[in-house]
Amino acid sequence: MSMNITHRHIEVFRAVMTAGSVTEAAALLHSSQPTLSRELARLEQLLGYALFERLRGRLKPSARALALFIEVQRSYQGLDRIAERAAQLGRAEQAELSVLCLPALSHALLPGACAEFLSQHAAARLSITPQDSPLLEEWMSAQRFDLGLSEQGQPVAGCRLLPLLALDELCVLPAGHALLAKTVLTPADFGDQHFISLSIDDPYRTQLDAIFAEQNVQRLLRVETHSAVAVCAMVAQGLGLAIVNPLTALACAGPQLQLRRFSVSVPFRVSALLPQYRPAQPLVSDFVSALQTQAALLALRLDQALAL
Repeated sequence: MSMNITHRHIEVFRAVMTAGSVTEAAALLHSSQPTLSRELARLEQLLGYALFERLRGRLKPSARALALFIEVQRSYQGLDRIAERAAQLGRAEQAELSVLCLPALSHALLPGACAEFLSQHAAARLSITPQDSPLLEEWMSAQRFDLGLSEQGQPVAGCRLLPLLALDELCVLPAGHALLAKTVLTPADFGDQHFISLSIDDPYRTQLDAIFAEQNVQRLLRVETHSAVAVCAMVAQGLGLAIVNPLTALACAGPQLQLRRFSVSVPFRVSALLPQYRPAQPLVSDFVSALQTQAALLALRLDQALAL
Protein backbone atom coordinates (compact mmCIF):
# COMPACT_ATOMS: atom_id res chain seq x y z
CA MET A 1 0.00 0.00 0.00
CA SER A 2 2.73 2.49 0.99
CA MET A 3 4.33 2.06 -2.44
CA ASN A 4 1.20 3.54 -4.04
CA ILE A 5 0.72 6.48 -1.68
CA THR A 6 2.50 9.47 -3.18
CA HIS A 7 3.64 12.83 -1.84
CA ARG A 8 0.77 14.33 -3.84
CA HIS A 9 -1.76 12.31 -1.86
CA ILE A 10 -0.24 13.58 1.42
CA GLU A 11 -0.14 17.14 0.09
CA VAL A 12 -3.84 16.98 -0.78
CA PHE A 13 -4.72 15.48 2.61
CA ARG A 14 -2.77 18.20 4.42
CA ALA A 15 -4.40 20.94 2.37
CA VAL A 16 -7.89 19.63 3.11
CA MET A 17 -7.15 19.32 6.83
CA THR A 18 -5.70 22.83 6.91
CA ALA A 19 -8.38 24.54 4.79
CA GLY A 20 -11.38 22.56 6.10
CA SER A 21 -12.92 21.89 2.70
CA VAL A 22 -11.95 20.50 -0.67
CA THR A 23 -12.87 23.74 -2.42
CA GLU A 24 -10.60 25.87 -0.26
CA ALA A 25 -7.86 23.23 -0.43
CA ALA A 26 -8.05 23.37 -4.24
CA ALA A 27 -7.46 27.11 -4.07
CA LEU A 28 -4.42 26.56 -1.83
CA LEU A 29 -2.94 24.06 -4.27
CA HIS A 30 -4.01 25.97 -7.40
CA SER A 31 -6.00 22.98 -8.56
CA SER A 32 -9.66 22.13 -9.09
CA GLN A 33 -12.18 20.75 -6.63
CA PRO A 34 -12.98 17.62 -8.72
CA THR A 35 -9.28 16.80 -9.08
CA LEU A 36 -8.66 17.02 -5.32
CA SER A 37 -11.80 15.03 -4.57
CA ARG A 38 -10.57 12.20 -6.82
CA GLU A 39 -7.08 12.24 -5.24
CA LEU A 40 -8.53 12.26 -1.72
CA ALA A 41 -10.84 9.35 -2.59
CA ARG A 42 -7.88 7.48 -4.05
CA LEU A 43 -5.92 7.98 -0.81
CA GLU A 44 -8.80 6.57 1.24
CA GLN A 45 -9.03 3.63 -1.16
CA LEU A 46 -5.32 2.90 -0.74
CA LEU A 47 -5.59 3.18 3.03
CA GLY A 48 -8.64 0.97 3.21
CA TYR A 49 -10.61 3.29 5.46
CA ALA A 50 -12.36 6.67 5.32
CA LEU A 51 -10.57 9.76 6.54
CA PHE A 52 -13.58 12.07 6.51
CA GLU A 53 -17.31 12.04 7.07
CA ARG A 54 -19.27 13.92 4.38
CA LEU A 55 -21.86 16.15 6.06
CA ARG A 56 -23.86 18.53 3.85
CA GLY A 57 -20.92 19.29 1.59
CA ARG A 58 -18.44 19.64 4.44
CA LEU A 59 -15.75 17.21 5.50
CA LYS A 60 -15.42 16.17 9.12
CA PRO A 61 -12.07 14.45 9.86
CA SER A 62 -12.18 11.11 11.61
CA ALA A 63 -10.01 10.19 14.59
CA ARG A 64 -7.70 8.36 12.19
CA ALA A 65 -7.41 11.49 10.06
CA LEU A 66 -6.49 13.60 13.09
CA ALA A 67 -3.82 11.10 14.13
CA LEU A 68 -2.43 10.96 10.60
CA PHE A 69 -2.41 14.76 10.38
CA ILE A 70 -0.14 14.95 13.45
CA GLU A 71 2.45 12.78 11.69
CA VAL A 72 2.11 14.73 8.47
CA GLN A 73 2.66 18.02 10.32
CA ARG A 74 5.80 16.66 11.95
CA SER A 75 7.13 15.72 8.55
CA TYR A 76 6.39 19.15 7.07
CA GLN A 77 7.96 20.92 10.05
CA GLY A 78 11.17 19.01 9.37
CA LEU A 79 10.91 19.98 5.70
CA ASP A 80 10.40 23.62 6.66
CA ARG A 81 13.58 23.52 8.76
CA ILE A 82 15.49 22.03 5.84
CA ALA A 83 14.16 24.72 3.51
CA GLU A 84 15.10 27.48 5.95
CA ARG A 85 18.58 26.06 6.39
CA ALA A 86 18.99 25.81 2.62
CA ALA A 87 17.98 29.46 2.29
CA GLN A 88 20.46 30.49 5.00
CA LEU A 89 23.27 28.69 3.20
CA GLY A 90 22.50 30.79 0.15
CA ARG A 91 22.97 34.01 2.11
CA ALA A 92 26.68 34.68 2.59
CA GLU A 93 26.06 37.10 5.44
CA GLN A 94 24.48 34.28 7.47
CA ALA A 95 27.33 31.81 6.96
CA GLU A 96 28.66 29.84 9.92
CA LEU A 97 32.43 29.57 10.27
CA SER A 98 34.01 26.77 12.28
CA VAL A 99 37.32 27.78 13.86
CA LEU A 100 39.79 25.44 15.56
CA CYS A 101 42.40 27.10 17.78
CA LEU A 102 44.91 26.55 20.55
CA PRO A 103 43.34 27.21 23.98
CA ALA A 104 45.68 30.17 24.62
CA LEU A 105 44.41 31.91 21.50
CA SER A 106 40.75 31.53 22.43
CA HIS A 107 41.13 34.19 25.12
CA ALA A 108 44.01 36.32 23.83
CA LEU A 109 43.54 36.79 20.07
CA LEU A 110 40.15 35.48 18.99
CA PRO A 111 37.82 37.67 21.11
CA GLY A 112 38.97 40.90 19.48
CA ALA A 113 38.97 39.36 16.01
CA CYS A 114 35.49 37.92 16.55
CA ALA A 115 34.19 41.31 17.73
CA GLU A 116 35.53 43.07 14.63
CA PHE A 117 34.26 40.36 12.28
CA LEU A 118 30.74 40.27 13.77
CA SER A 119 30.51 44.07 13.73
CA GLN A 120 30.75 43.79 9.93
CA HIS A 121 28.67 40.60 9.56
CA ALA A 122 26.05 40.74 12.29
CA ALA A 123 24.09 37.77 10.94
CA ALA A 124 27.11 35.46 10.66
CA ARG A 125 27.78 32.77 13.25
CA LEU A 126 31.06 31.49 14.68
CA SER A 127 31.83 28.11 16.21
CA ILE A 128 35.09 28.18 18.22
CA THR A 129 36.71 24.88 19.26
CA PRO A 130 39.88 25.01 21.42
CA GLN A 131 42.29 22.09 20.97
CA ASP A 132 45.94 21.42 21.74
CA SER A 133 48.63 20.27 19.33
CA PRO A 134 49.17 17.83 17.71
CA LEU A 135 45.45 16.97 17.55
CA LEU A 136 44.74 20.46 16.24
CA GLU A 137 46.98 19.91 13.22
CA GLU A 138 45.54 16.42 12.64
CA TRP A 139 41.98 17.76 12.58
CA MET A 140 42.94 20.55 10.20
CA SER A 141 44.67 18.05 7.89
CA ALA A 142 41.41 16.10 7.90
CA GLN A 143 39.65 19.27 6.64
CA ARG A 144 37.24 19.28 9.58
CA PHE A 145 37.19 23.06 10.13
CA ASP A 146 37.00 26.19 7.99
CA LEU A 147 40.05 27.74 9.66
CA GLY A 148 42.64 26.82 12.29
CA LEU A 149 44.94 28.89 14.49
CA SER A 150 48.21 27.23 15.39
CA GLU A 151 51.71 28.02 16.63
CA GLN A 152 53.13 25.95 13.80
CA GLY A 153 55.74 27.69 11.68
CA GLN A 154 55.75 24.93 9.08
CA PRO A 155 52.98 23.97 6.65
CA VAL A 156 50.52 21.30 7.77
CA ALA A 157 49.51 18.55 5.34
CA GLY A 158 46.42 19.55 3.38
CA CYS A 159 46.49 23.17 4.61
CA ARG A 160 47.84 26.49 3.45
CA LEU A 161 49.74 28.34 6.20
CA LEU A 162 49.32 32.10 6.62
CA PRO A 163 51.59 33.76 9.26
CA LEU A 164 49.71 36.22 11.50
CA LEU A 165 52.05 37.12 14.35
CA ALA A 166 55.70 36.69 15.33
CA LEU A 167 56.80 37.72 18.82
CA ASP A 168 58.97 36.40 21.67
CA GLU A 169 58.08 34.77 24.97
CA LEU A 170 57.95 37.23 27.88
CA CYS A 171 58.94 37.25 31.55
CA VAL A 172 56.12 37.78 34.05
CA LEU A 173 56.79 38.96 37.60
CA PRO A 174 54.64 39.71 40.64
CA ALA A 175 54.18 43.30 41.79
CA GLY A 176 56.97 44.60 43.96
CA HIS A 177 59.60 42.08 42.85
CA ALA A 178 63.18 43.36 42.95
CA LEU A 179 63.84 42.32 39.33
CA LEU A 180 61.27 44.83 38.10
CA ALA A 181 64.09 47.38 38.29
CA LYS A 182 65.44 45.80 35.08
CA THR A 183 63.88 46.26 31.64
CA VAL A 184 65.33 43.03 30.25
CA LEU A 185 65.94 39.87 32.26
CA THR A 186 68.76 37.44 31.51
CA PRO A 187 68.84 33.73 32.35
CA ALA A 188 71.20 34.51 35.23
CA ASP A 189 68.53 36.71 36.84
CA PHE A 190 66.42 33.60 37.44
CA GLY A 191 69.11 31.84 39.44
CA ASP A 192 67.74 30.57 42.78
CA GLN A 193 64.40 32.24 42.06
CA HIS A 194 61.10 30.45 42.56
CA PHE A 195 59.85 29.61 39.08
CA ILE A 196 56.36 28.68 37.82
CA SER A 197 56.78 26.37 34.86
CA LEU A 198 54.69 24.89 32.09
CA SER A 199 54.19 21.13 32.06
CA ILE A 200 57.14 18.87 31.27
CA ASP A 201 55.75 17.92 27.83
CA ASP A 202 55.19 21.51 26.69
CA PRO A 203 57.54 22.49 23.81
CA TYR A 204 58.21 25.93 25.32
CA ARG A 205 59.12 24.27 28.63
CA THR A 206 61.64 22.15 26.73
CA GLN A 207 63.21 25.20 25.09
CA LEU A 208 63.41 27.15 28.34
CA ASP A 209 64.88 24.24 30.29
CA ALA A 210 67.57 23.91 27.61
CA ILE A 211 68.40 27.63 27.82
CA PHE A 212 68.80 27.57 31.59
CA ALA A 213 70.77 24.31 31.47
CA GLU A 214 73.16 25.79 28.90
CA GLN A 215 73.69 28.83 31.14
CA ASN A 216 74.08 26.56 34.18
CA VAL A 217 71.30 28.45 35.97
CA GLN A 218 69.45 26.64 38.75
CA ARG A 219 65.86 27.76 39.28
CA LEU A 220 63.62 26.70 42.14
CA LEU A 221 60.84 24.90 40.26
CA ARG A 222 58.00 25.47 42.64
CA VAL A 223 54.81 24.85 40.60
CA GLU A 224 54.11 23.52 37.12
CA THR A 225 50.90 23.52 35.10
CA HIS A 226 49.84 22.96 31.49
CA SER A 227 48.05 26.33 31.23
CA ALA A 228 49.81 29.65 30.59
CA VAL A 229 46.81 31.43 32.15
CA ALA A 230 47.28 29.36 35.30
CA VAL A 231 51.00 30.18 35.30
CA CYS A 232 50.21 33.90 35.23
CA ALA A 233 47.65 33.52 38.02
CA MET A 234 50.29 31.80 40.18
CA VAL A 235 52.79 34.57 39.49
CA ALA A 236 50.20 37.24 40.34
CA GLN A 237 49.83 35.53 43.73
CA GLY A 238 53.55 35.98 44.34
CA LEU A 239 54.47 32.31 44.04
CA GLY A 240 57.37 32.93 41.67
CA LEU A 241 58.51 34.15 38.27
CA ALA A 242 57.68 32.69 34.86
CA ILE A 243 58.17 32.97 31.12
CA VAL A 244 55.04 32.60 28.98
CA ASN A 245 53.68 33.43 25.55
CA PRO A 246 53.23 37.18 24.95
CA LEU A 247 49.49 37.06 24.21
CA THR A 248 48.61 35.40 27.50
CA ALA A 249 51.07 37.65 29.33
CA LEU A 250 49.44 40.76 27.84
CA ALA A 251 45.91 39.48 28.56
CA CYS A 252 46.79 38.81 32.21
CA ALA A 253 48.94 41.89 32.83
CA GLY A 254 47.83 44.31 35.52
CA PRO A 255 48.79 45.77 38.88
CA GLN A 256 49.67 42.31 40.25
CA LEU A 257 51.42 41.00 37.14
CA GLN A 258 54.21 42.91 35.40
CA LEU A 259 55.92 42.17 32.08
CA ARG A 260 59.58 42.25 31.10
CA ARG A 261 61.51 41.17 28.02
CA PHE A 262 63.77 38.11 28.07
CA SER A 263 67.30 38.53 26.72
CA VAL A 264 67.13 35.20 24.87
CA SER A 265 64.73 35.03 21.96
CA VAL A 266 62.16 32.24 22.35
CA PRO A 267 59.98 32.72 19.26
CA PHE A 268 56.20 32.63 19.53
CA ARG A 269 54.36 32.48 16.22
CA VAL A 270 50.69 32.36 15.32
CA SER A 271 49.56 31.18 11.91
CA ALA A 272 46.22 30.61 10.25
CA LEU A 273 45.68 27.16 8.74
CA LEU A 274 43.40 27.19 5.71
CA PRO A 275 42.21 23.76 4.50
CA GLN A 276 42.94 23.25 0.80
CA TYR A 277 40.34 20.56 0.06
CA ARG A 278 37.36 21.73 2.14
CA PRO A 279 34.78 23.88 0.28
CA ALA A 280 35.62 27.46 1.25
CA GLN A 281 33.12 29.49 3.25
CA PRO A 282 32.54 32.89 1.63
CA LEU A 283 33.46 34.88 4.75
CA VAL A 284 36.76 33.17 5.62
CA SER A 285 38.81 35.91 4.00
CA ASP A 286 37.01 38.58 6.06
CA PHE A 287 37.67 36.63 9.24
CA VAL A 288 41.36 36.32 8.33
CA SER A 289 41.47 40.10 7.80
CA ALA A 290 39.99 40.59 11.28
CA LEU A 291 42.65 38.28 12.72
CA GLN A 292 45.41 40.23 10.98
CA THR A 293 44.06 43.52 12.30
CA GLN A 294 43.79 42.17 15.84
CA ALA A 295 47.30 40.67 15.68
CA ALA A 296 48.74 44.07 14.68
CA LEU A 297 46.85 45.79 17.52
CA LEU A 298 48.13 43.27 20.07
CA ALA A 299 51.73 43.73 18.88
CA LEU A 300 51.33 47.49 19.29
CA ARG A 301 49.80 47.14 22.76
CA LEU A 302 52.64 44.87 23.76
CA ASP A 303 55.25 47.40 22.69
CA GLN A 304 53.44 50.07 24.69
CA ALA A 305 53.20 47.83 27.76
CA LEU A 306 56.94 47.13 27.64
CA ALA A 307 58.00 50.73 27.04
CA LEU A 308 59.47 51.95 30.33
